[in-house]
Amino acid sequence: MYTIMLVEDDEALCSQISEGLKKWSFNAVPARNFDNIIDDFNRIKPQLVIMDVNLPCFDGFHWCNKIRELSKVPVIFLSSRDTNMDIVMAINTGADDYITKPFSMQVLIAKLQAIIRRTYDYTASSLEYIECKGLMLNTADASISCDNHKTQLTRNEFKILTLLMNNKGRVVSRESIMQLLWDNDEYVNDNTLTANINRLRGKLADIGQPDFIITKKGLGYMIA
Repeated sequence: MYTIMLVEDDEALCSQISEGLKKWSFNAVPARNFDNIIDDFNRIKPQLVIMDVNLPCFDGFHWCNKIRELSKVPVIFLSSRDTNMDIVMAINTGADDYITKPFSMQVLIAKLQAIIRRTYDYTASSLEYIECKGLMLNTADASISCDNHKTQLTRNEFKILTLLMNNKGRVVSRESIMQLLWDNDEYVNDNTLTANINRLRGKLADIGQPDFIITKKGLGYMIA
């Protein structure tokens, strides 16, 4: 589960965004110290920041600059200010995207997922092996091995397992997995996902890892 830091001083809107993010299995944590957003940033340690422009004390451009001095974590501006100059300022201070209010929650989620895939999935996939609980996932040939047993994965099985292993200890929602598979321009419905998960579990059991993927009822899947 990725942690999203919300820098939004409108409490009603902040709560609305938080609820929307939680439905997609994001851990939404609002900033509270608008005098020093960096203190909250260091405490929360987010994987992504959603930032308003109009804030108490200093504006979002200031805080984005400060974050960039410490981290390359993605920053999305979410603001009612919609001039070209505002967008240019955001990009120049290191923002990854700019969304104007009023906004669509679906668009925000899509942009979040795209930025997270570019930022974190690419980094993880650059490693030849991912290891977890004695299981080795070879990203070069899409195979898994454990205790001298090895088997090949299909494209979708590989994508699902890579996502779960990169989020070890976090619940990954079924919606997030289906969105990942949709990126292949292949229609994936709920039944298709269940079939993919079952086949993947069968292959894991064949190499001695029958309980590798845990179902969290009503939430999704995880590797403990």
